[in-house]
Amino acid sequence: MSRLKDRFNQEITPVLTEKFNYTSVMEVPHIEKIVINMGVGEAVQNSKVLDKAVEELRLITGQKPLITKAKKSIAGFKLREGMPIGAKVTLRGERMYDFLDKLISVSLPRVRDFRGVSKKAFDGRGNYTMGVKEQLIFPEINYDNVDKIRGMDIVVVTTANTDEEARELLTQMGMPFQK
Repeated sequence: MSRLKDRFNQEITPVLTEKFNYTSVMEVPHIEKIVINMGVGEAVQNSKVLDKAVEELRLITGQKPLITKAKKSIAGFKLREGMPIGAKVTLRGERMYDFLDKLISVSLPRVRDFRGVSKKAFDGRGNYTMGVKEQLIFPEINYDNVDKIRGMDIVVVTTANTDEEARELLTQMGMPFQK
């Protein structure tokens, strides 16, 4: 079992229960899934770019990404409906905890001039979204094999009802928010 999940069950649950006066353990918010999305706009001109992005996502998450396709055609971007333009991975369960643990303890500290992640990126329903500017912060990515710096969006979906509860949950898990 993963380190973070153990900590969640043994330390974080009692803290949250006390802070928000939950009556049942089932009320305590937990993380439902983490979705990692990589938009690859250049795939329109060159489809090999997408294969590289998919491979990098697979290395980072340990799971095969789903290729996302364009929903509508946009002439200005030379885009047709149904063209592959990105890749995403949805992590649940064990892999999700492992990824979050790795993100918090290894990857985020490797970001240049890192001052913490934004406190304001909650959506009002207890979900948190953050952007990563480059894939190099992940230890699995070998610098020499990188053809281009790509960013990605990481969405953490929780069962919390309010942003305050979600923020407390992520803070307890060790998410480095800005002071």
